[in-house]
Amino acid sequence: MSDEHDYVKIWFALDQDENGWPPASSEGLWAVRLSAQVVRLDNTPWFVRNVACGDVFAVERDDQGQWWAGERLRWSGHCTIRVVPFRDGALAGSLRDVLDRFSPLGVSGEGIEQFGMVALDVPPTADIAMVRLRLVEGEDAGWWEYEEGCVSDAWLALS
Repeated sequence: MSDEHDYVKIWFALDQDENGWPPASSEGLWAVRLSAQVVRLDNTPWFVRNVACGDVFAVERDDQGQWWAGERLRWSGHCTIRVVPFRDGALAGSLRDVLDRFSPLGVSGEGIEQFGMVALDVPPTADIAMVRLRLVEGEDAGWWEYEEGCVSDAWLALS
């Protein structure tokens, strides 16, 4: 993140399943303020569903001064994919190895060791057919499992 923008942390409420997943009731994401109550997300979510880097949201401030996401005003066209590499697989659970396999496809991301997970940001300029193929091949080979956190109609059409 660059200091030239007005960054603010935006919070999203999370619904936990019967097993307590995700492991938090909310997730904070960094965003660039576009106006008093409109922001553009500047990182990829770990747990929030149907949200991607670059999405534009209306926000509201609560009594404690925290900003909470409201309506999504514009989808960025980015997809969010979560990958969990298996510790007993060929990548030995390496988050860096997952990132390295997708970087040549124009995909960025970040790993979180605490949960052994990578959040991939797939921009609209990436070859989504190749990204999806790599995900499926890795899953079929027993390297990882993945979840589609936020995907496009074009992505779904590849199924």
